[in-house]
Amino acid sequence: MKIKRIRYNKKVKRLLYSLLMCLTFVLVSFDLSSAMAQQVTPGKYTPKHYTDLEFKPVGEIKLPEYERYQLKNGMIVYLMENHELPLVNGSALIHTGSRFEPNNEVGLAELTGGVMRTGGTVKHPPDELNQMLEQRAASVETNIGDTSGTAAFGALSEDVDTVFGLFAEVLQQPAFAENQLELAKTQMKGAIARRNDSPDDIAGREFKKLIYGENSPYARIPEYSSLNNITRDDLVTFYQQYYYPNNMILGIEGDFDSAKMKALIEKTFGNWKANPNFKKPALPEVSQAKTGGVFFVNQPQLTQSNVLIGHIGGKFTSEDYPELDVMNGVMNGFGGRLFNEVRSRQGLAYSVYGYWSPRFDYPGMFIAGGQTRSDATVQFVKAVEEEIKRIQTQPVTPQELAFAKESTLNSFVFNFQDPAQTLSRLMRYEYYGYPKDFLFTYQKQVENTTVEDVQRVAKEHLKLDKLVFLVVGNQTAINPPLTQLASQVMPIDITIPGTPKPQASQ
Repeated sequence: MKIKRIRYNKKVKRLLYSLLMCLTFVLVSFDLSSAMAQQVTPGKYTPKHYTDLEFKPVGEIKLPEYERYQLKNGMIVYLMENHELPLVNGSALIHTGSRFEPNNEVGLAELTGGVMRTGGTVKHPPDELNQMLEQRAASVETNIGDTSGTAAFGALSEDVDTVFGLFAEVLQQPAFAENQLELAKTQMKGAIARRNDSPDDIAGREFKKLIYGENSPYARIPEYSSLNNITRDDLVTFYQQYYYPNNMILGIEGDFDSAKMKALIEKTFGNWKANPNFKKPALPEVSQAKTGGVFFVNQPQLTQSNVLIGHIGGKFTSEDYPELDVMNGVMNGFGGRLFNEVRSRQGLAYSVYGYWSPRFDYPGMFIAGGQTRSDATVQFVKAVEEEIKRIQTQPVTPQELAFAKESTLNSFVFNFQDPAQTLSRLMRYEYYGYPKDFLFTYQKQVENTTVEDVQRVAKEHLKLDKLVFLVVGNQTAINPPLTQLASQVMPIDITIPGTPKPQASQ
């Protein structure tokens, strides 16, 4: 009977997905056919330019009904019922992050977050845990990133009791199996060995070091030596520092009854003891490491250059963030200034961008750049820099402003397409201490942004004298040379520490 039930569950889930795909195809086909029928008359069809297309105005964001409450042990819980599909999904946010790991153990948080799941639980070894989830077409995953720890589960409604119990076990009783730790370290060492394979990865990694400093928690990277310092006891200690119910937000969305779900949460998490002495650690201080200069990573095999230009930025909480987001819309994308000028008119770029990129609780970056031909590198850098200056000195047109505001609002609304996305946003805002009405005030401020606002924030927040320039490319093919940008071009050595030297042939 058990085997039949497993097969039945898998068939049901496959059938649901197949029906959804078929329905999506039918709806899309119907929409396209209707649109063509409305626009195409035999012998009279006139194609429209994209600027002539009309779109319905973006409506107000409406939050689905949800409930927020708190367990006696301090755990914050969000519940959001959604009965469209027989599925339940949940996630947890834990106040931790790699920014709190010691300098000599970079990689500790990532290993802890990974082996929490792969290492099994006290009750269920890794293989048994995997099998139990696979039999139910369910998932439980964990991770620790720069600024938070996460855990998530997904299950059919009929299996939610079992899967949620396993999810709770992983959070409360991880075994941190030694063999899984060694496997994870081997995989991370493999990633270190390959980290210079992609010029995009090189540019992104080294640019963060220039902006934040190579020892900053927001730029440092694992090395062979730091991984060798990490033991199973270190994972257990790091876990025990942060994983408490009074340091966690739990959110569940899907096909469930709230009263029954509350009882299940109380049963699985209610007895988890809080840590009354827990205090969130102070955030690392952030300042710009390099306040100017041209830096270069030589990659002789490349036929193009990867360019990054920028300086330290700000947070989402900035009162100017909505206007800066509109500024992003003026500069980027099809119809944006950088695309029109640098890529289309001057033909200097394969891709080009420039945007204010904030973070929730530490300064992000203003970052511009793209990819260009080796022999066009200097021209490309100058053209992008000129566009940064132009948005400070030349007011945007009413058409540019309208286009940027519309695209900004549309992209923001897409963050709330379904209940799961909305719940994730609500949890994130609470996690970082944002006001409950943040998303509504942001939307209203974007709508009220003026031409003068865009020019003002560009002048105030884009610091031309602090721009850092990084080029990853082929030194011999870059002509004119980078010395046309600065008298001193500073090379960056990306040799991986601890890499065995090739043996000389006998």
